[in-house]
Amino acid sequence: MRVPKTTLEQWRVLQAIVDHGGFAQAAEALHRSQSSISYAVSKLQEQLGVDLLVIEGRKAQLTDHGRALLNASGELLADAQRLESLAASLMQGWEPEIRLVVDVVFPNALLLQVLSAFMRIAPQTRIQLKEVVLSGAEEALQAQEADVVIGTRVPSTHLGDHLFNVQFMAVAHPDHALHKLGRALDSEDLRRELQVVLRDSGTLKPRDEGWLGAAQRWTVTSLQTSVSMVGAGLGFAWLPQHLIADQLAAGTLLPLPLTEGGTRQVSLYLLYGKPGQPGRSAKELAGVIQQVVSRREAPPA
Repeated sequence: MRVPKTTLEQWRVLQAIVDHGGFAQAAEALHRSQSSISYAVSKLQEQLGVDLLVIEGRKAQLTDHGRALLNASGELLADAQRLESLAASLMQGWEPEIRLVVDVVFPNALLLQVLSAFMRIAPQTRIQLKEVVLSGAEEALQAQEADVVIGTRVPSTHLGDHLFNVQFMAVAHPDHALHKLGRALDSEDLRRELQVVLRDSGTLKPRDEGWLGAAQRWTVTSLQTSVSMVGAGLGFAWLPQHLIADQLAAGTLLPLPLTEGGTRQVSLYLLYGKPGQPGRSAKELAGVIQQVVSRREAPPA
């Protein structure tokens, strides 16, 4: 690998001359002698073999070559600043990257609040976000592929804090055959209709939750797809109430009048991927999650 002829300091000097309008002004801004500023630019031009500045009156002006090169050097200076900021955050105990695993039933609006708040606290920490279903969160914990997890179960190998319960409601389109029966419904009524269910993203020990008694089921990998299919009248499903609040208010989805089991609760828990030894970034992210959840206007129904 060829060693660059120029240095970041030389480009910083050139940028200061342009920003402050001259050699003397740049020297004052950088707390250096004017002769050292002149030498840095002279050496830079010599190393590059092109003229970067011309003197017009008493002011230094960039040449066309100088303007093009200085614009490109801005990216180098910004990268160097980011690198130094990252080094400083690592010295303070911040991890450079956090793997966040979140069950899809966690409301997206809350997740966006969490990410926005954490970005302000730890801008140098990258987040790898993985959205999972059912046993996907437990699988990520077992495989040690997560630092912070929001899941629906706490495995025996971990401890977890309860966040809140998500309410699921059995719903169908107003024109669905189940609503046209015009009476209370039982499991026999449901068995004759198509049920839309969500596939477990885990592969080692996938699990099913809720009622799965329909003879005909369509399995999807996305909650939003499930909402769209039920909204189109293709079947019925138990869906998170916070996800279908607008459709319920508009009457485009209606609760099924079940004699029992029309709603069910799913608990969400906050867990660390490394019990007892989370890093600073992981602890800060977990704290942000708890703060955002605690101050939400109303528990997601």
